[in-house]
Amino acid sequence: MNGKKLYRSESNRMLCGVCAGIAEYFDLDPTLIRLAWALVCFLGGSGILAYIIAAIIIPSESTRNNNMM
Repeated sequence: MNGKKLYRSESNRMLCGVCAGIAEYFDLDPTLIRLAWALVCFLGGSGILAYIIAAIIIPSESTRNNNMM
């Protein structure tokens, strides 16, 4: 295993940090993830619900920092 875990970003967030956290996990630019998520929201409509669920399920970055101590 590579030890990578998915967390919501607290340093590069717009709303809840979900897109920035996904971008950090996959080593991509957060703007690309945000644009893709916006397209999913406008084209399919299920992106808003998926974002809310992701914001609830994905732990925040501070959780990672607290677990490392």
